[in-house]
Order: sequence, then C-alpha cells, then structure tokens
Amino acid sequence: MKRIAFYLFYDKDGVVDEYVYFKLKELKKSVDEIFFVSNSKIKANERAKLEQIVDTVYCRDNIGFDVWGYKEAMEIYGPEKLEHFDELILLNYTFFGPIFPFEEMFEWSQSQQVDFWGVSDHKEVIPNPFTGESILPRHIQSHFIAIRKNMFTSIEFKQYWKNMPMIYSYTDSIVNHESKFTQHFSDKGFGYDVYVNSEDYPSSYATFNDVCQTLENRSPILKRRPFFHDPLWIDRNAIDLRRALEIINEKSNYNVNLIYENLLRTTKPKDLATNIDLLKIFDKTKSVGINKPVRIAAVLHVYYADMIEEMMGYIENIPVSYDLFISTASEKSKKEIEFYLENNKNKANKIEVRVVEQNRGRDIGALLLTMKDVGLSDEYDYICRLHSKKSPQNDATQAEHFKHQMYDNLVPNENYVSKLINFLNDNPKVGFLAPSMVHIGYPTLGHSWFNNRELATIIAKKLDINVPFDDFSPFAAYGTMFWFRPKALKKLFSYNWKWNDFNSEPGHNDGSLAHVIERLFIYVAHSNGYLGYNIMSSDMAEKNYAKLEYKAQRVMSNLHNGLVQDQVHHLQHLRYMSNASAAAVNGSSIKASARALFLACARSILFRFPRIGRLLKRIYLKMKHRLGM
Repeated sequence: MKRIAFYLFYDKDGVVDEYVYFKLKELKKSVDEIFFVSNSKIKANERAKLEQIVDTVYCRDNIGFDVWGYKEAMEIYGPEKLEHFDELILLNYTFFGPIFPFEEMFEWSQSQQVDFWGVSDHKEVIPNPFTGESILPRHIQSHFIAIRKNMFTSIEFKQYWKNMPMIYSYTDSIVNHESKFTQHFSDKGFGYDVYVNSEDYPSSYATFNDVCQTLENRSPILKRRPFFHDPLWIDRNAIDLRRALEIINEKSNYNVNLIYENLLRTTKPKDLATNIDLLKIFDKTKSVGINKPVRIAAVLHVYYADMIEEMMGYIENIPVSYDLFISTASEKSKKEIEFYLENNKNKANKIEVRVVEQNRGRDIGALLLTMKDVGLSDEYDYICRLHSKKSPQNDATQAEHFKHQMYDNLVPNENYVSKLINFLNDNPKVGFLAPSMVHIGYPTLGHSWFNNRELATIIAKKLDINVPFDDFSPFAAYGTMFWFRPKALKKLFSYNWKWNDFNSEPGHNDGSLAHVIERLFIYVAHSNGYLGYNIMSSDMAEKNYAKLEYKAQRVMSNLHNGLVQDQVHHLQHLRYMSNASAAAVNGSSIKASARALFLACARSILFRFPRIGRLLKRIYLKMKHRLGM
C-alpha cells in the first residue's frame, strides 16, 4: 500500500527534539512520502536535518491550529498528486513513539476492511464537556488518522475540508474537527476501526487514563499531555506515569531519554516532578558497594569555622576518596579550618582552603565565583555541595531542623551515600539531587517564590534558560545544598558573575540574587538536559510525611469535601470574589470592577453548577469578549 503522511508540528522555540526525528524515521519505514508542516518557525539547522528525512518541509503561521495546518498542507500538495497514493495519514507531534514498532500497527491495518482508521479513540461522553450540551461522540483521536483512497478522493472528504471554519481555540479544534470527523464520515457510510480500542479499557480516554494498560498491550504511542497536565487531575485519576516509563524501559526498545529531552525543556519542573514522582528515598541501613569507579569533589563553604568538625563528620560519609575544596570568609577562619584538617584523618586526596575575595552572596557567591573553576572542571563525575548553616535569624529549633533536613538527606552515612552514588551511576540523565522542600517550621508550601520570581525571570533570560517557571512554588534546592553533575549546572558556572552582582552583608534579603539563584538550580539543570530529583533518607521521609499529611488534612477539613482539585477551584473562586470586592472598595473603574465581578460569577457557576455552566459557556465567551477580558 502506497502511503503519504502529513505530519503537523509546533514548538514555540522552533526546536525539533530528537523524539520527532526518531518518529519520522520510523514512520518512513511504512510510508512513501512525508509532508512536514510546521505551525511555528524552525531553526535553520533543524530544517536541514529534517530535509534529510522527510520529502517536504513547509512552515506557516500558527493560524487555525492543527486543523488548518492539515488543510493548508493538503491544498498545497494538491488533490491530483494525492490520487497517486492508497492511504493518507494525518498525524502530529503530540505523542512520543513508536514505543512499539509502527510496522505492527500497519500490519494490523492491512487486514481491516475499512475506509479510515486511527491509533486510538475516545468513548462517547454525555454531555459534551466542551459545549455543555448534547453528546461528545465516540471519535478517533486526531493525533493519528489514516484515510483510504476511496474516502480521501470522495466529494464528501473534499467538502469537509472546503467548509472547515477557522479554528480560534483548542475547543474549536475539538468541536469542529477531532470529535466531529469520525461520526461525520461514519454517518455518510464510511467504515472505521482503531488499533487501541477504547472499548477494551475502563476509561473514556485510554491513552491518557489507562496509559499503563495500553503500553502493556503494545500501544505504539505515549501522549505528551499527561506529563505536563495539572498534577491534581493526574492525582485524582491515580494515573501512574512513573510506571508507564518503567514499562517502556522493561518491554520496549524505545529510548526514554527521548521523552525526557522534550519534557525537560517544555514542562514546568515541579509539575513534571509531581507527575512522574521525581523523589528518591534511600535506606541508611543496608550496606552496598559502589558499582563503578567515580571521581568526586566535596565543595564546602564554611563561614562558621566552629562547624568544620560537624561538617567533616558528614563529608567523611562519602564512601570513596574525594577532593576537598573549602571556601571561607577570612584568613583567621582559614587557619582554624586548616588546623583541624591537619590534625584529623580524612579520605581527601587533596585539600584546598580558599578565602572569598569579597563577603557577598554568602554561600552562593562563594560557589559561583571562588569555586568557579571546580564547577567547570571535567575532573569530577559528581560534586557534593554543603555549607555551614546556623540560620541565626530563625528560632533555634527551626534552624536545627533545617540544617538536618540538608545534611541528613545528603550525606547521613556511608550506606546512604553509596546508594545515592549508584543511583547517579545508573541514571545518567539525572544531574541534580537536593533534599525536598523544607516545610517543618517554615511557611514554604505554596509560597516559596516569595519575592524572588521577578528577578528570577530576568536571571533566567540572561542564562538562556527557557524552561517554564512553576506557578506556585519552584522546584528548588532550598538551603542550597545538593549533589550535582558539573555538566548539569554548566550554564550557571559559565556565566560571568561579578561580586558586585551580590548583596553585601547584612543585605542577604529575600529577593536578593543569592535567594533567586537558590530557586534556579533545578531550572538550570533541566535547561541543560538533566533531571532534578528530590532525595530523602527513609527516617527523614517518615518525619516529613507524617507532618505533611497532617497539615494537608487539617487544611482540607475546613473545606466541604476532600477532593483537592475541587477545593482548589473553590478557593480560586473565593479569591476572585475577594479581588472583585477589593476593586470596588479601592475605587477602580467601573469596567475593572465589572470584569472582576463577572469573572467571579462565571467561576462560581462553573464550579457549583457545572452543567449549567457549560450550557452558558457560549454566552459567557461572548460577554467576556465584549468586556475586553
């Protein structure tokens, strides 16, 4: 069977990730021609690479979403030329694959006596969640639809595309194409089937909700959306994306690093960490050996020289020899540190104690300036970063807990650190390990951007970090202690920092550069193509989980049910109501007050009466447009 494929692509940065190239190469084994249509600009080097695989590369403005991309591409190619093919395929960039060979699916399709077919479908839903009325019909999902010649040369097919209205939104694309296409042509007598049939799975959206089962059954695709979807929705539906990735590793030859490469660049790190469980807990009791030789540096900032004994007690839990680099604030402290090291045994191959040029930026300035050469060195596989932490601005018990949250999750004993090192050895895509967010004694949950986000945006741009920021709390190395691969933080160490960039003492305030960089380490790692993980010891996990569960249930007990996603929507509604009232009290313009009140009322209806809300959605959108919202 002679086939042509129209592959729809979009990327806001014009980057074509390797998963796309791999998919196109695998697709070319089963199709004769590929027309690559991009709704975004593509970098010159990417275009040249694409042209080695596909037959046509066509870039257009992002008008009409994917639907008009397909429409325009088919028109440009020409109906006369299309008649030379037996099958026409419309597919896009919204899935990874083939997880299992496309050939298996195409072999199945050859035996199907149908006019069109797809990889997967969505079950019927009543009422239609996009319109609030009628039915969302069962339909082949538009990420892959194959149409046989008798159908794509038919008058009905040509009329369908000729009459396609302009698409202005994601909802438009669903209502006017994806959910319409299957029933429209089925009603006209064209038969269809699907490879991953929703009737074989419990949910209405098998390739999303039942992703593990579809992979167990050798589905060739893995949707991108679950990984960047609302974590509360993923939680509510108990979707196990970590297990999905494990199944791919265990049962297919697909390289999961192709998945990570794209997600690291395009997904909010905290959302990704939540959706695929980027938390590793190591046990401290069982002894294990290091599974391969490693080169390690321990880089310490010891402002409080009287803490050197305690810190070296932790550093000596590194189970292999290491190079030791210490920065400190004065010559006096340097002498005290060197005296201790000379009179106490350790596993260090070499030792350097350096005095910072200026006492600015505390441990961050010392790391990025005084220890810049170490951070950029190719001599080390992994670097352990600790600093002397007393937090005199906090209550003594809070400060002590924060310190142990760092030390006891990074280097508590040799058994733990051995497992940590083996984890890095076994997972070359992991580049950064930090203790989880400190929350016992500290008001960090949901608020830990504090006053740092504005400057963080500026610094991220300077460092060429395009990873999207998390909305509420950053995925961060709170306390600025961690393990890392030097390559993971290369952008940070390579930047030409100056001492004057950092606040002088005692100006180490929230919103300062040091606090901002504390929140950017993992964004840097993701930007460099490495996963950031939270790590915990088993006993620290017990302590943290017990407190965290209590806090969560205490907050939820003050709301009218335990469905977190619903309650978040409810609280957002209350916030909008509060903002509307404040706008009126503060004498805002009538238009601004009306806007705030309208949004609050709309959200209230949508939350409390979803069916009515959906029925009123069209009126809502018209009013929203009229009020300039």
